Amino acid sequence: MSNGILIVDDASFMRMMIKDILTKNGFNILGEADNGLKAVEKYKELDPDLVIMDITMPEMDGINAVKEIKKINSNARIIMCSAMGQQAMVIEAIQAGAKDFIVKPFQPDRVVEAVKKVLS
Repeated sequence: MSNGILIVDDASFMRMMIKDILTKNGFNILGEADNGLKAVEKYKELDPDLVIMDITMPEMDGINAVKEIKKINSNARIIMCSAMGQQAMVIEAIQAGAKDFIVKPFQPDRVVEAVKKVLS
């Protein structure tokens, strides 16, 4: 089964990097969003199996977007992305319902491992 993934990051090169890592590993990218508000809209529209979400974004941050998505689907699977030194935000994201987190700069193996773990 091919899982559909929604990638959310305000930096287009970060979305491109994640997309590149995942497509090379056989994952299906359903869509992209560049802020939390669009992420929630895209989630409703696409119903992805997994969301990979940045924490710090304009309009609505990743943590609030996780909370909104969890209201739509309490079983939503979300992996957060954070830069180094955002441990407090990562903890908040996990408490909001995120399943895992990956740290920037991305290690391709870690991204794939996190995705496989959350989707299994």
